[in-house]
Amino acid sequence: MKFHALVEVSLRQGIADPEGTTIERNLPALSISGISAVRAGRAFRFDVEAADEAAALAIVSDVANRLLSNPVIEDHRVQLEAQ
Repeated sequence: MKFHALVEVSLRQGIADPEGTTIERNLPALSISGISAVRAGRAFRFDVEAADEAAALAIVSDVANRLLSNPVIEDHRVQLEAQ
């Protein structure tokens, strides 16, 4: 089966996020208010071929842990959708 994977990577809580801080600091210059606690991250989308959803999740999680994120300072979230 083919699955569409979405891996979202973000810095762990407690790790400084200078990109998020810069975005939040500049919102008032754009006349935007009411937004706080901005955290930046990355998203990766790709297709994976696997026997079933559990196998696909194992493959995508391995890729996320070993290649797409730094497990020391980043968390990741995986979503799968059957195609």
